[in-house]
Amino acid sequence: MAKWLLLLASLSGFTGVALGAFAAHGLRGKLPENLLNVFQTGVSYQLWHTMALIGVALLLLRSPDSTLLKATGVLFALGIVLFSGSLYLLTLTGVGKLGMITPLGGMLWLIAWLCLGLAVWRTI
Repeated sequence: MAKWLLLLASLSGFTGVALGAFAAHGLRGKLPENLLNVFQTGVSYQLWHTMALIGVALLLLRSPDSTLLKATGVLFALGIVLFSGSLYLLTLTGVGKLGMITPLGGMLWLIAWLCLGLAVWRTI
């Protein structure tokens, strides 16, 4: 599982940097400033949670049977897709209803952080 999470993290890191560059160079001047800020929020949160995903994967190398750590990794990854992905789609398509998905990703991240804390408490 650690290998898969590290692969997901590398993909997320790559796309986060690429999307950040796209926003800075390709979207500036083409989107209103408020939507550009929304896009950049997605990038920022994606990259922060990519680092968290790497940390979870490294902890799984120490405790490969931890169900809580595995769940944490999955929740972080899903949170990236739902939270950041919905912000990207919202800004690029203008479909405001996509904003209803964003809090679901945020909730998954909150649950992931709780699971991480519980996993650390139980294993270290």
